[in-house]
Amino acid sequence: KITKFLLDFMYFAGMLVCLTLPFTFKWYGSYNDLFVIYYWPLVVIFFLSGVLAILLIGELRKMFDTVLADNCFVRENVKSLHKMGTYSFLIALLTAFRLLYLTPAVLIIILVFVIAGLYSKVLAGVFDRAVSYKEENDLTI
Repeated sequence: KITKFLLDFMYFAGMLVCLTLPFTFKWYGSYNDLFVIYYWPLVVIFFLSGVLAILLIGELRKMFDTVLADNCFVRENVKSLHKMGTYSFLIALLTAFRLLYLTPAVLIIILVFVIAGLYSKVLAGVFDRAVSYKEENDLTI
């Protein structure tokens, strides 16, 4: 139940954060000149990354619902894992455009999302095989 709450909270909080980005970046620009100089590129990059993150969390929520229903080895989860991998790779790519403001944290974020993308794609392959085995066994019974 805690995991479900956290996923739901992150999903809806992410929407709120995305919608308030232009205002937040205007305010933060008074503390960091780069957010004034690169205002629109940063708003676009962070907004698109945020939308992808919301989509990724949405897929996690759908998958978690199948876990709660005790039916997690289904084709929909394989599709969700593939989508999550794609969303992760796209977030890493968008983050790479932030190299105009290069920090070690930017490189770490890129690496984390590349690894998450690879993990999701590999796990999708594992789930695909598990679903196939389950379907074969269901037909046998």
